[in-house]
Amino acid sequence: MSRRRTKKGSKWLVNSILGFICLIWIIPTAGLFVSSFRPAADILDTGWWTVFPHKGWETEELMSLPEDTDLKKPIEVMGQSYTDEQLKQGVATADGQKLEWQNRRGRIVDIQEKQWKTNAIFTLDNYKNVLGGKNYEITQSDGSVKIEKGSNLTRAFVNTLTVAIPSTIIPILIAAFAAYAFAWMKFPGRKTIFVIVVALLVVPLQVALIPVLQNFTALGLNGTYLGIWIAHTAFGLPLSTYFLYSYISQLPRDLFESAFMDGASNFTIFTKLILPLSVPSIASIGIFQFLWVWNDYLVSLVFIGSQPNVQVLSMRVAEMVGSYGNDWHLLTAASFISMIMPLIVFFALQKYFVRGLMGGSVKG
Repeated sequence: MSRRRTKKGSKWLVNSILGFICLIWIIPTAGLFVSSFRPAADILDTGWWTVFPHKGWETEELMSLPEDTDLKKPIEVMGQSYTDEQLKQGVATADGQKLEWQNRRGRIVDIQEKQWKTNAIFTLDNYKNVLGGKNYEITQSDGSVKIEKGSNLTRAFVNTLTVAIPSTIIPILIAAFAAYAFAWMKFPGRKTIFVIVVALLVVPLQVALIPVLQNFTALGLNGTYLGIWIAHTAFGLPLSTYFLYSYISQLPRDLFESAFMDGASNFTIFTKLILPLSVPSIASIGIFQFLWVWNDYLVSLVFIGSQPNVQVLSMRVAEMVGSYGNDWHLLTAASFISMIMPLIVFFALQKYFVRGLMGGSVKG
């Protein structure tokens, strides 16, 4: 009985922790999604949570004070005295009202009361401006205003897809062949080569950037899609190979022995048995590889450059932050656009995710 209670208590604790972690992840994502549909003025003035019913200060009436009211002395409003600084910041009264300057020069006081309200005003203009481009007014240091034409995210989105899809498929396909060879084929130096592959996992990515870039420049691959595909493939192969090896090596040996007895070649076994049985593991590493490539900034910047015709989403959003840091309504829309494809990939493959991670527990 006590064991059952302990088990239920442990399960409740684990579920509570997981629920809390999910909540931490969902809240900012929901806030970003809601903000991306709000007008610019609302984003700057109020938080995204104000789209839900909440109590806020609403103007009940405006009170005009005598024009000769001396702001340096106590100011009498509704039978009470307040300082000019208090009215600037807003001061609460004993009856639950709030007094605040509405027009200090005109001596007009705003009398507010808390009421239930919502700021549920939504628009698609943010997405239209981000995807289609718009003119931006930038104030220079000398006070002059400069108008610039902003580039849209549509091209960057297509560029990112062009980079991410092959950079996910190619290394996983090569890694699957390599994992099968390391797990079930015997050839000279197999263990040594596998140790080298595993050792590459600890090599920092930044160490290889300059040497690889020099070779790419000599071969004319720098600044091309082929170059970035090769770079992402090379950097992603060690983890993909080790991950798939852990799964494929645990498949039942009887399957391979039966296939060899029936005269099947290694290629037939790989295509007819390994690939179908390894779908959970391939989907899991596919999620990791796609998310890494999709959110990559450094590798893309080094090997493909930041020109508008080849610029990826991570570069474009970072550029928007640097150039148009005050346009939060555009940044929220751009950020959510960059999240759409990873979310689609994750939810489409999530049913394989846990099975792929638990691949090592399969009994042979």
